Amino acid sequence: MSALPELPYRGTVLVVDDTPQNLALMRDLLEADYTVKLANSGARALRIAEATPPDLILLDVMMPELDGYEVCRRLKADPATQAIPVIFLTARAETEDEQAGFDLGAVDYITKPISAPIVQARVRSQLMLKAAADVLRNQNVLLELEVLRRTTELVELQDVTILTMASLAETRDNETGNHILRTQYYVKALAQHLSGHPRFARVLTATAIDLLFKSAPLHDIGKVGIPDRILLKPGRFEPHEMEIMKTHTTLGKEAIESAERRLGRRVPFLEYAKQIAYSHQEKWDGSGYPEGLKGEAIPVSARLMAVADVYDALISKRVYKHGWPHEEAVALIVEGKGKHFDPDMVDAFVTIQDEFRAIAARYADPES
Repeated sequence: MSALPELPYRGTVLVVDDTPQNLALMRDLLEADYTVKLANSGARALRIAEATPPDLILLDVMMPELDGYEVCRRLKADPATQAIPVIFLTARAETEDEQAGFDLGAVDYITKPISAPIVQARVRSQLMLKAAADVLRNQNVLLELEVLRRTTELVELQDVTILTMASLAETRDNETGNHILRTQYYVKALAQHLSGHPRFARVLTATAIDLLFKSAPLHDIGKVGIPDRILLKPGRFEPHEMEIMKTHTTLGKEAIESAERRLGRRVPFLEYAKQIAYSHQEKWDGSGYPEGLKGEAIPVSARLMAVADVYDALISKRVYKHGWPHEEAVALIVEGKGKHFDPDMVDAFVTIQDEFRAIAARYADPES
């Protein structure tokens, strides 16, 4: 006959009975193999279980004040003790008594007078089951921690990828100063405000807003492909130069798609980046570029960036112009409602315009 498998640890058993002789009997029966704790009332049993949860509870039913059923009910109602297996140990042997015990969450029901081999076998079985459950629970915790670690690494990789690409664009156009940073926060503020709007609630989830915030710096990534003689020109563009400058939208999208092709697959977290880079110059009335998209055909991400980008361009000083006062910039965007910009986004912008003003001040370009 093969030996029974060993418990991975010396289990702790709490015996609850209001009769001293029964407590002494159970202690003598179990203490050679387990750590035994004794409680002579339901109230004391609850205090012990809450302070130092045992691995198993042997619980008498017929006790004064709190009977065993009530003790079990309270144990199962408390998150700190609800996982402790309970075996009822009682003289009540009717079928309805057993059913009441199992309905309360007991794992076994032993009737008195007890048989020592039966008690020892059932205690051991329940402790083995609990040990296995503990191992599985610990493995699940470790798995969850590993998933969290890898998810964190992936998010960090996404952030580094986007910031690296944005920095590349910024080095080609050093006149923009903190434009990239400001537009990033404008987009976030506008998206958060619109997340409760019926038209945008489904799209502008917390996850989406986080990705929009990270992707916004790539709106001008295509400028890396614009010749220096045009990109760095200290003045207004000639018509033919403007046509070349307009290609930065297509170049931006292609740059991101090229990175995806090198990876051999589409990268979901770059989807907003492609939309913003390619379509942020589209206009609500269809007069924008590169495709002349109109209204809802323009991605939400690009419509958000359009408001942010124009506002910042207006208030920022350039070699060919002075920065506009906030109020004049707001007035021009309101004038573009339904023409350049999504009407609901303009309304939202007007409502939170003080946030835009605060962001502009917080990330103002250094004085040259």
